[in-house]
Amino acid sequence: MTGLRYLAAMIVIGGTAMAGPQGAVAQPLPSARSELAYSYAPLVKRVSPAVVNIYTTTTAKVQRRLPFPFPGAPQAGDRVQNSLGSGVLVRPDGLIVTNAHVVKGADEIRIVLADRREFEAKVVTQDERYDLALVRIGGAGEKFPFLEMRDSDSIEVGDVVLAIGNPFGLNQTVTSGIVSAVARSAGGVNDSNFFLQTDAAINPGNSGGALVSLDGRLIGINTAIYSQSGGSVGIGFATPSNIVARMVAIGEQGGRIVRPWLGVSMQRVTPDLAAGFGLSRPAGLVVKEVFANGPGAAAGLKRNDVIVALRDLAIDDEAALRFRLSTLQVEAIVPVRIVRGGKEMIVELKLAAPPEDPPRDRSSLDGRQPLSGATVVNMSPAVAEEMGLAEWRPGVTVVEVKPGAYAGRFVRPGDMILATNGQDVKSVEDLKKRIAAGISSVSIGREGMVSTVQFR
Repeated sequence: MTGLRYLAAMIVIGGTAMAGPQGAVAQPLPSARSELAYSYAPLVKRVSPAVVNIYTTTTAKVQRRLPFPFPGAPQAGDRVQNSLGSGVLVRPDGLIVTNAHVVKGADEIRIVLADRREFEAKVVTQDERYDLALVRIGGAGEKFPFLEMRDSDSIEVGDVVLAIGNPFGLNQTVTSGIVSAVARSAGGVNDSNFFLQTDAAINPGNSGGALVSLDGRLIGINTAIYSQSGGSVGIGFATPSNIVARMVAIGEQGGRIVRPWLGVSMQRVTPDLAAGFGLSRPAGLVVKEVFANGPGAAAGLKRNDVIVALRDLAIDDEAALRFRLSTLQVEAIVPVRIVRGGKEMIVELKLAAPPEDPPRDRSSLDGRQPLSGATVVNMSPAVAEEMGLAEWRPGVTVVEVKPGAYAGRFVRPGDMILATNGQDVKSVEDLKKRIAAGISSVSIGREGMVSTVQFR
């Protein structure tokens, strides 16, 4: 009782305060709905019709073992898998944005609107690197409710937001919270690794749903949660609307998001580097190499320049740079703020598409040798962009490893084959010649670390 009484004394609804028993302050109950302060109901009524439920059906092949007539003999069968998610109408013609993982591999996609109408949907395009997909419904020229997008860079920590989706199949569930972080890196979720973080409750089934600001505009697509139990613990991640807008603009034409290339090699500023460059804090990216004939060289970037901002938007780490570039178009001219010799300056940089130079020369390695089962390519800016790498170097990289292959014991996609038998590997052709001659050791580059595996 004491706890309840204390709680009641702390809640202020409005009106004239009156002294209660034991000195507690009692508040009169509101006599009309208009006396209740702060309701999201008008906003929810306006935006919820644009948030849809997505039901998918996928047929998977499974191996069954029959006890007879041939004991132990495997037999293939079909298993139908049903799943659910959420989506957001972003065009009046029925274009819907959702997460790629919601519709991946689906044989049938069914969309249920807030008014309970149902439509069959087709995938327009999907990009698993950003975990985004576009699907479309149609209804004889019908105009559907949709959400406009807001510039996600205008969102600040502390802004109140609503999350709308289909958690656990509970249709049109609305939760509220605040933006907990605006540039959160959550590795392993998607290629951008750059999210809006919110404490609005997000649960399984919310994927692809809307994160909405109080002006009724879309600021993000709910994508992932941090949880050890599978339920919401107040840490949810949404793909920012600036990435979503780029996906919509390009995806409708059947294209994919291509992250522009700066034409430089960089590394994160550490506390030691910050002190050496005279920076007030360890933020930004240090230019290690400027590639000839690239955008950076044309703009006048030099080795040891520190990139601290693009278009006045701070660049604190690699994830921030990947995100900022993903929202820009090739051929765009952007102001880049750098620190050179302790002084800040602005350079104008014209973005370019990452070139495939040298040609990738994709090759599958086989035979009785340590790298058997690995598929390798020549590394280039284009390959690095496709693999979501912020840092790369010329050479040979692994793009695929066959399940159960010997090479899978020590290499994985994204690894660089740096050397064999102590000699640098410069190309796929070079590597194949080394393999033919026999290799006794392989040096592998992974996430900035180099390891060497010896074979007998």
